[in-house]
Amino acid sequence: MDIVSFPLGPLETNCYLAVSGQDALAVDVGGHPGPVLAELAARHLTLDAICLTHLHCDHLYGVAALARETGARVLAGAEDAMLMDTELGRGGLMGLPLVDPFDWQPVAPGETTVAGEPCQVLATPGHSPGSRSFYFPAAQAVFVGDLLFYRSIGRTDFAGGDYDVLIKAVVSQIFSLPDKTLVYPGHGPATTVGDEKRHNPFFSEFAK
Repeated sequence: MDIVSFPLGPLETNCYLAVSGQDALAVDVGGHPGPVLAELAARHLTLDAICLTHLHCDHLYGVAALARETGARVLAGAEDAMLMDTELGRGGLMGLPLVDPFDWQPVAPGETTVAGEPCQVLATPGHSPGSRSFYFPAAQAVFVGDLLFYRSIGRTDFAGGDYDVLIKAVVSQIFSLPDKTLVYPGHGPATTVGDEKRHNPFFSEFAK
């Protein structure tokens, strides 16, 4: 799986395009999807799905346009639906723009297939109640949104956030993956499961 990152939107949210053969999936689209559409066209790719790690507005600004242009299905955690009735989800928070409405399908934790690749959908609440992480075992990669960052964690002071729940989710769902698994966060650089176990100050009990 070839993974390309595009920082998009007002908060430079990481949008990922993961490619398997001629199929692709996008993860979080936080701004105008022009660069993603250009990559799809240049490589003659078919976009199967837009996987949303959570329904905060800075991850959503380009979803409607990308779904409209490609016909891709949009997947997100059902527990985040309530956020779309708030400024945190629909936009307007801290002066951020509004999100163009889009249709989406709830995706439950468990095994599925996206872009022809086996995918484990993980329930990873804490930053938001319906946060999902998308783990692709063959690619040894997991997309975590704002759950976990390089040497840090996501905010838990927004509506539906919970610090203890987030810590538990990281430990049980992410740190149980192989240490060499690449972790692709919603903001900032990629990291690995093993690196965060050893060096993330929020999880010092895992340091070797």
